[in-house]
Amino acid sequence: MPTPRDLAAALLPLVGGAANVTSVAHCMTRLRLGLADRSLVDEEGVRAVPGVLGVVADDTYQIVLGPGVVGRVTDEFEGMLATSTAAGELALLGGQLKEEQKLRNATPLKLALRRVANVFVPLIPALIGCGILAGLNGLLLNLGWPAGVTPALAAVASGFMALIAVFVGYNTAKEFGGTPVLGGAVAAIVVYPGVAKVTAFGVALSPGQGGVLGALAAALLATYIEKWCRTWVPATLDVLVTPTLTVLLAGLATLYGLMYAAGALSSAIGTGANWLLETAGPFAGLILGGLFLPLVMLGLHQALIPIHTTLIEQQGYTVLLPLLAMAGAGQVGAAIAVYVRSRHDASLRTTIKSALPAGLLGIGEPLIYGVSLPLGRPFLTACAGGAAGGAFVGFFALLGDRVGATAIGPSGWALFPLLAGNRSPALTVAVYGGGLLTGYLVGFLATYALFRPAVPTADAPTPVRST
Repeated sequence: MPTPRDLAAALLPLVGGAANVTSVAHCMTRLRLGLADRSLVDEEGVRAVPGVLGVVADDTYQIVLGPGVVGRVTDEFEGMLATSTAAGELALLGGQLKEEQKLRNATPLKLALRRVANVFVPLIPALIGCGILAGLNGLLLNLGWPAGVTPALAAVASGFMALIAVFVGYNTAKEFGGTPVLGGAVAAIVVYPGVAKVTAFGVALSPGQGGVLGALAAALLATYIEKWCRTWVPATLDVLVTPTLTVLLAGLATLYGLMYAAGALSSAIGTGANWLLETAGPFAGLILGGLFLPLVMLGLHQALIPIHTTLIEQQGYTVLLPLLAMAGAGQVGAAIAVYVRSRHDASLRTTIKSALPAGLLGIGEPLIYGVSLPLGRPFLTACAGGAAGGAFVGFFALLGDRVGATAIGPSGWALFPLLAGNRSPALTVAVYGGGLLTGYLVGFLATYALFRPAVPTADAPTPVRST
């Protein structure tokens, strides 16, 4: 396995060199590159580099490297770019070309979903940390710990969630081209205790009404008002007039319209999720668990974050995430079956061994792009495993045993510390664990039965396989 520096050095010329790179970022598994000219990329060469698990061409050029590795490779990659004067000279031109290409390739719906996801993705670390602390606090309460301990832990765990609307507003304005602090200021109205004194349409408001959806809408409206103001307010008065009108107009619209509408929508999401599981639990789990891998493949799974966050605000946990997490279990089962079947393909077995630990922790991209998707049929059987695991968890929801997650981001084994439900913690863990085992088993059996690897003959070389 090459070192991160060697891997970065190998990739840089294959993506067109430093002059072709306009931006560098990474998520949990992918190196995301903004490129001035995609035609300069040697994609076959990129795929053939040892350590590369796959490639995704989206609004950015995404190279799947796996968790842990990707962060170190990104650091090395950025260091190499920093030493190149050509990259700096062409950055502006490259950025313009990147935006033009993004507009050509992205549909309005995909672009809108991606931008909404960009608002919430930066919040995931805080959601995870606070979610784990909230679960720990609940456990201590059940164990009867001293009263002086749990209130302090509850304050630490709940502070972020109490003000999450402000963070959503800040990120929304930043993502859509407004002044971030103005977006946060308008979104703060949603959680301000004084809104309880405001009455409209004969109904009093309540603090937090509308939740993150109301904050998102308020900040988005504030951004458009701010941009409108800047088209006619004289430059000498801009610093006074534009912020004032932005907060005033967007704030009044939030109080007398958006909070009511977003509150109704948030309630409908919570009611709909509960109704779905209580009336069609196994079927709902089967559909959600079976279709989640294609959403991950397309990068659209992050668009579900606002729904998860809304459910966590309302109920303390999201009942959808454990169902969707079953897709990763099906993927793991399928990968193990491919490993067992592919005794003559050392390269493929090495890829599976390196990607499987991440898959067990719910990070599916290495297995998707390095194993199941290139092989074709194992991707479908992995979806079957996810559907079976989702149906298992959904069946217990139909019986009244709901399983949820207090935060978003982790899945697989990493979700166990974040589990919550309406029954005992032991039952909640057992149902989720049973779903994982079902997904593993069905994914393995379906793949083992349907996947037929190519077996090299004595007079033919082993096929070269890109990972």
